[in-house]
Amino acid sequence: MPSELETAMESLIKVFHRYATKEGKTYGLSRGQLRQLMENELSNFLKSQKDPAAVDKIMKDLDSNCDGQVDFEEFVSLVVGLSIACEQCYQQEMKMGKK
Repeated sequence: MPSELETAMESLIKVFHRYATKEGKTYGLSRGQLRQLMENELSNFLKSQKDPAAVDKIMKDLDSNCDGQVDFEEFVSLVVGLSIACEQCYQQEMKMGKK
């Protein structure tokens, strides 16, 4: 039986591939696919963004090889960044709850 972490990693991979298309030998997210993924899977984060061009800016930041797509490795950097921010909020809430 997979561990909780293994299940989380499998979920991350499945979500990426649900939205990504195959271009040549690799899978990637176009700007539109990234937007759709974020609207469906990260809706609370997206709603909190004041900038209507947030997805375009995120796409530009993530697309480190400038090929017009976000591959899995680039996508994981988004998840890591958001996870770090969420964990910091969690720590703050824990501190406030202990006071």
